[in-house]
Order: sequence, then structure tokens, then C-alpha cells
Amino acid sequence: MAIPHPLRIFHITAIPNLPRIVKSEMLLSNRLLQKRNIAHANIAYQNAQGKRATKLVAKPPAGVIHDYVPFYFAPRSPMLMAVNEGRVEGCPHRQEDIAHLATTVDAIVAANLPYVFYDYNATLSIATCYNDLEDLDKIDWKLFHESPRLDGYCKYWHSRMDDPKYVRRMETRQAEFLVHGRVPLNVIESVGVYDAAKAEQVRTIFDEAGFDLPVEVKSAWYY
Repeated sequence: MAIPHPLRIFHITAIPNLPRIVKSEMLLSNRLLQKRNIAHANIAYQNAQGKRATKLVAKPPAGVIHDYVPFYFAPRSPMLMAVNEGRVEGCPHRQEDIAHLATTVDAIVAANLPYVFYDYNATLSIATCYNDLEDLDKIDWKLFHESPRLDGYCKYWHSRMDDPKYVRRMETRQAEFLVHGRVPLNVIESVGVYDAAKAEQVRTIFDEAGFDLPVEVKSAWYY
């Protein structure tokens, strides 16, 4: 399958983080959040965060994974299900509390933001790091877009040991596009939320900050 174009990417965050994000008008890497002692609602596995804090990025601009703002290549991620099922220790949030901040690889490139990407979840030993967009063909895009689809993305992401085609489907669906340091909020093109009530909540956050960003109810992005 050809590389999708435009190639959309999605950053997920807890809605309680949005006032701080809007105030600063940017997404910050975990490392910068820690360096600036900025409190934020965490929705990630702590053991995975430990790996991301130390795993070296093999391509320039290098550093470690926590030096980057992470994006997935699809909404409705395995991580979102883990949050919704209460499997993330210390995280009180569920899927309705999570917003998807969506943009495209083209928008990141146009903004001259440094990036790398991985063909699988970046913490895995099997994941390869790239920083040349020509290497996007290393990702198995069929696993993202085959039928049955929800809003253009395959409904299923679970790995299946009984079919070689799907043995690493979950790992592939967690492939990451990582932007170094920070992402200005004006690079984000839209925000997807769980329902109308959450859309109103998020629009109010943006309106109070005087920031204009489309907020859409995207039920297909949730479980």
C-alpha cells in the first residue's frame, strides 16, 4: 500500500492539560515539562516512561525519546484502550477525558520542526528509527487502513498469532512520529473529542484563551 497522503498524525492528552497547553501555545516534550517543573496529567504507563527517558534516539536530532513530542499515525490507539480500561496505574482518566490533537506530517515539515519516526512503538527493541520521509514506506500501512474501517482507519489493531499478517499488528499500530522539543499549537489542525459535552468543554478552554482551533466530535476515534 502506498504511503497515505496527507499523512495524518495524532497526539493524545488529558483534557485537564489543555489550559496549560493553550496558555503556552505549544506542546512540550516530557523532558521539557520536567525541566520546567510543569505539572501535567499523565496517561502513560510508568514503566514505559522509564524506558522513554533513557532510550537513545539513533538518528539526528538524537537525544532520548522523552526529548520528543509523540504522535501516533492513527486515532483510537491501544494506549487509549489501556487508559479507558483503567490499566494505567495512577491515571484516573478514561477515554472521554482524552483529546486527540491532529495534524499532518506535511504541516510538521512546513513548520521546519525536527523529527524522527519509528516503524513500531519506539520503546521496542524491534523498532527502527528513521528521519528521512522516504523511509515511511517501511511502515505497513495496510494494517492501518484495511477493512473494516472507522473514519478511514482499520477498526482492529490487536495482534493475532494464528495469522502471520497480524503477528505484529499492535506494535505496528503503535508506530510513532516524534517531534523534537516542542510543537507550536498553530501547527495542530483540529482537535477530536469523545462527545458533544466534551467538545463544549474544550471549545470553552480555547475561547477563554482567545485561541481558534476546530473542535470536532469524533466518536470513531474512541471505543
